[in-house]
Amino acid sequence: MIVSEGTKLSYVASGVVVSDGDLDLASRLEQLYRGLDAVLRAHAPDEVSVEETFVNKDAQATLKLGHARAVALLVPALAGLPVAEYGANQVKKTVVGVGHAEKAQVLAMVRILLPKAEPKSADAADALAIAIAHAHHRKARSLTASLAS
Repeated sequence: MIVSEGTKLSYVASGVVVSDGDLDLASRLEQLYRGLDAVLRAHAPDEVSVEETFVNKDAQATLKLGHARAVALLVPALAGLPVAEYGANQVKKTVVGVGHAEKAQVLAMVRILLPKAEPKSADAADALAIAIAHAHHRKARSLTASLAS
């Protein structure tokens, strides 16, 4: 989680919500729901950004990822928060400058852009990168929305 004021970005928190892989899918989705709800209650964000799903060769894994992503979209929507979505390549291009950057490059740029951040995993670094991309693209989205109305 970050705060964006003008062009200044500040680190607030980061982490990963996990589920127990030994449980059935419905129970795992419930764990994700409760974990994300707890994060929203603890930090009270004004908006949320989520990575778009990519398609991989394992259809079953893609489907399960889609279920988890639905929870990630649903929890903030139920809280009345706007949710923005970004593709992985768009996030990497925004943060690193290259759309097919490696995870190590993303982590390095997250640490440069958010010096107080110490993400404990690649997933936590990715989440911060998505937040950074949203901070950069939010103004363009607002402008586009105002021009459309």
